[in-house]
Amino acid sequence: MKIKLSYLLTIIISILILLIGHQAAVQNRFLFIDNTFEHVRARVIEVTDRIRAEDLVFDFDDEFGVVDDFFLTLIGETLVFDAEVTNGARRGQVISAEQNLNDFMLFTPVEVKEGDAVLLINTGIGWYFNGFFRTDRIFILGIIFAVCVLLFGRKKGFNTLLSLSLTCIAVFSIFIPSILSGKNIYLMAILVCSYTTLMSLLLVIGYNKKALAAIIGCISGILFAGFICIVMDRLLLLTGVLDEHSRHLLNLPLENPLDLRAIIFAGIIIGAMGAIMDVSMSIASSLWEIREEASTVSFKSLLRSGLNIGRDILGSMANTLILAYIGSSLSVVLVLSVYSTSLMELLNREMIIVEILQALAGSFGILLALPLTALFCSVIYLRKEPNRGEAKSRKKTKG
Repeated sequence: MKIKLSYLLTIIISILILLIGHQAAVQNRFLFIDNTFEHVRARVIEVTDRIRAEDLVFDFDDEFGVVDDFFLTLIGETLVFDAEVTNGARRGQVISAEQNLNDFMLFTPVEVKEGDAVLLINTGIGWYFNGFFRTDRIFILGIIFAVCVLLFGRKKGFNTLLSLSLTCIAVFSIFIPSILSGKNIYLMAILVCSYTTLMSLLLVIGYNKKALAAIIGCISGILFAGFICIVMDRLLLLTGVLDEHSRHLLNLPLENPLDLRAIIFAGIIIGAMGAIMDVSMSIASSLWEIREEASTVSFKSLLRSGLNIGRDILGSMANTLILAYIGSSLSVVLVLSVYSTSLMELLNREMIIVEILQALAGSFGILLALPLTALFCSVIYLRKEPNRGEAKSRKKTKG
């Protein structure tokens, strides 16, 4: 199978951008490095003991008096288990660890059992359960998804997986570190979105007129969604403090405090990018097929076809964005609904306002990308070229 030079060039340039961008974003510092505590992955061999809360406070009870039920609930039970380390320098070593079964947080913890893959942390006074190791199971699901994409999409499916991988790397190795290292969030969000758009469309579509039209329409829609976000940010008097996670971000020990309003901007355009790219590619591909199959087609008829296709796409894409944002924050919406005194108070909470803004700004991006992509397709596809009949007749004449 022949591999085009432009295809290889796209991959090489994309990887180089990621490597250079990562170094610039983290300033030679990597994330997720914590030398305070030791973390290992292990497999539970057996549960050796169960320590009840009453046993833990027996001496305390004798010395200071009766311990009430609330205090016993706060302490909870403790499981002691042996586990074999499955990674790192301690691999093969059997260690004893503890799991606290405190149900003070209104849910029943899942107890470890023989064969479970777990994460353990060494706090300096002993090993403790730090969660179940779930990455292996989600990795298997990802492998199944990749195989299905390859079987259905073949070469296009491979390019789709490659672009998806590069997109995830761009977000986690460039965008997130750049925020934590004090870079301009607005600029980095636009750069990452532009990189993702160019890389994805060039890999999936190739170096042709379809890709050019889709790229112009997509980037235009993303920039318009960002513009709507910036304007409404001022009009809505947003603070960026949406929940406890926002407050944690403010308390991070960083040299420069994070701009929470800029994070909202970044979340909106990155969240809308996928849908905008989808509609731009759909319009560009549809009009290209019309241009190829039709014997004659005019600028007006091609533009009209693009707008008609865009109208059909608009309804489903707008619903996709709005439902995606509602689904991702459903638990929060339910909690706020219960503790709000009225519908007016609920709808004016900043968290709800930002969710609505995300959906509307993304929908505005789609709304602009559809006609612009159709317009650019009509202009680019109909640039003067010798038609197939003329080309064939010229070949016959030369022969």
